Amino acid sequence: MATKCANCPLQRSDVFVDLNEEEIRYMQKFKVGELEVNPGTPLLMEGSNSPQLYTALRGMGLRYKTLENGNRQVINFVFPGDFIGLQAGIMGEMQHSVEATSPMTLCVFDRSEFWSFFKSHPERAFDLTWMAAAEEHFLGEALASVGQRTAYEAIAWALCKIMLRGQALGLARDRVMPLPFRQQDLADALGLSLVHTNKTLSKLRTRQLANWSDDALIVNDLGALAKAACMTLEPLMKRPIM
Repeated sequence: MATKCANCPLQRSDVFVDLNEEEIRYMQKFKVGELEVNPGTPLLMEGSNSPQLYTALRGMGLRYKTLENGNRQVINFVFPGDFIGLQAGIMGEMQHSVEATSPMTLCVFDRSEFWSFFKSHPERAFDLTWMAAAEEHFLGEALASVGQRTAYEAIAWALCKIMLRGQALGLARDRVMPLPFRQQDLADALGLSLVHTNKTLSKLRTRQLANWSDDALIVNDLGALAKAACMTLEPLMKRPIM
């Protein structure tokens, strides 16, 4: 049975901006159902023109772009609360692909109602603008990591970012959070080889900063990991939710 927007578990998280009753009622009208998918399921394909938009209600996934030589560039990781399909809604087709890496539950929205939704609720259009800006900010940080951080610093940075998101969403407990990704996914996100990524993760494990195994990430001291990443820990900004 589909989750009612009024009972959305994501709204219980402090990281998301609260919706008022009118916004919740309209989101319920905009929502056409839920979709449950298995790991490895493509949600959207690069070049596709999907009639549907999604919010990740549960589970995690990947955004990635396939290069002409067949290599893959991971753009970022999908967490609960992330909006999926914005490019198709705005530009007519996806410029990247999205794939589930764990069992996922998706809230499904009808793209044909997209523009009327903005017309009647312009403040929500601003929310989508915020989401797009947040994505761009993350990509800028990732590019800085690739270009200016060592592999050790870049991987520490990525694990810090992931753990911070996990903590904000209530996914992390006692320094442990599920991480249903492959080391190759992290390598593809940071422009590193798999061998280099494995060796760097081993260094972090030896220094007791982070341990990623059996689909779980353990961070013993987030402050120390952030120091290794040459970054400052800051609380996450509240983000809108669709």
